[in-house]
Amino acid sequence: MAGLGLLGGSEAGLQERAEEAKPAPSQEDEDACSDSGSRDKAGSALGRAVPDGSVLFPDTFRTDHLLFYERFKAYQDYILADCKASEVKEFTAEYLEKVLEPSGWQAVWRTNVFEVLVEVVDVDYSALKAVVQLCEPFLCESQVSTFTLECMQELLELKERRIPLQELWVVYDESGEFDQTALAVEHVSAVVSAWFNVASVVFKSLLCFKRFFYECIWRTWDEEEEDDFDYFVRCVEPRLRLHYDILEHRVPSGLVADYHNYLSQCEELYRKFLNVRNSISSSDSDSEMENVSMVEGLKLYEKVEHLKQKLKLIENPLLRYVFGYQKYSGLQAKGQRPTGMKITHVVSSTVMASLLQSLIRDKLCPESCGEELEIQFHNDPLAAVNACYEGDTVIICPGHYVVDGMFCIADSIEME
Repeated sequence: MAGLGLLGGSEAGLQERAEEAKPAPSQEDEDACSDSGSRDKAGSALGRAVPDGSVLFPDTFRTDHLLFYERFKAYQDYILADCKASEVKEFTAEYLEKVLEPSGWQAVWRTNVFEVLVEVVDVDYSALKAVVQLCEPFLCESQVSTFTLECMQELLELKERRIPLQELWVVYDESGEFDQTALAVEHVSAVVSAWFNVASVVFKSLLCFKRFFYECIWRTWDEEEEDDFDYFVRCVEPRLRLHYDILEHRVPSGLVADYHNYLSQCEELYRKFLNVRNSISSSDSDSEMENVSMVEGLKLYEKVEHLKQKLKLIENPLLRYVFGYQKYSGLQAKGQRPTGMKITHVVSSTVMASLLQSLIRDKLCPESCGEELEIQFHNDPLAAVNACYEGDTVIICPGHYVVDGMFCIADSIEME
């Protein structure tokens, strides 16, 4: 897996690991492992995450610090390459099989309900799941007191002891042996946590790749896209760039909110569309009810396609700014307030008494401005600007404000 060791260290560290990597006896082994990081090198290249719950779980690998180029190279060179959308699962399974240890590592199995320490005893690469058993001593944390050792054993039996990989957080090992496992699972998991199911705690790198992929990159409808294009170029790269542009605050918060809103709407409508389509395909009768379902399915399909186009516009680094501009290009000035009154808008979450006294003395008292003032208070600057009419004044007090949207000012106002 040439270059997998690139994920999680500095450039100097990457070169050092590449130089220290052992040459493989065959070309096939060299392709799979030559740059994946030397296991003979002492010490882990990844950080550790300390649990904050009441149960004393062991530390896990920290894999949320990876840079754009590290994830980009991993997906482009080692996981997806030039695969088609329908081949993503197959390519991912092949990648995991080359990198993940089949057994011998521990992980924290995390769900919305509980966390429990498990040991991986086998990996089903094609299903992206791990076969696990509970560790001794039994460590479990849950808001529900009914998760006893016996209940957890019963739950594992119902699941045939097979757990999705993206639900596993690899236990930290300072030797560095499981770095690649943790990273790989992180990268592969991020696009859509609903597609790949792998429940073992393998190498650090592998878990890292998988988790990120299914939470941040993969979409449930990707598998049905045409196969006449490179999946990495068309889907992975733009979504990966958008993810990091958002992290680095390069995308207006209003556009980010729109994107997540469109994405959730599209996922919900796509689920409904699949249900309708499945109900039609499973029916043998040519009834009126089936015709109604076909019409409903067509309407859902058109809505899904419309939302997908909006998502693609925002994912495109050039078009997203055009999209954001067009959304607000029709903004019209309000003009003066119908009553003719001009209002002073004060933005402050909390304010010290001394600052309030200074504000009243210098800005708000009739003597300082020559007329009686009407004052409105707001929690954030955007709310104040949106409430303004021609000639209003906005005074922003010192503080930290979270603004969910874009500042679009069509009227002439004053801001201090």
